[in-house]
Amino acid sequence: MGSQDLPKGDKLILRGLKFHGFHGVKPEEKKLGQKFLVDVDAWLDLSEAGKTDCLTDTVSYTDIYRIAREVVEGPSQNLLESVAHLIANTTLTKFPQISAVRVKVGKPHVAVHGPIDYLGIEILRCREVKPSSAGTSFMI
Repeated sequence: MGSQDLPKGDKLILRGLKFHGFHGVKPEEKKLGQKFLVDVDAWLDLSEAGKTDCLTDTVSYTDIYRIAREVVEGPSQNLLESVAHLIANTTLTKFPQISAVRVKVGKPHVAVHGPIDYLGIEILRCREVKPSSAGTSFMI
């Protein structure tokens, strides 16, 4: 996916969220846990909030923060892909005004031979409106 495929327009930005979780495939990751770094971008029209200066015309950063915290500090997943998927899909489900969400999840403490800031993944999920009565779904 190239940069031309990224959503355009307004977005909420959450950077450098740090949580302790128990995700990974190794037994010690599930037992001891580790720090995870999370970034979230959520695309939605912020023009009305800009005009009214009213929180009800946007989505609160703290609501998205809570979703990320609940997922990362919640039940153990084997893969970072699953952690990011849960954050993205929960965000899109809870906030219909969000048209797309990008989630980046990193592990700064990975057993590799060499210096790193972190290793991780990034996903992008966009809302797709179906013309049928089935409602809204998410592109995977």
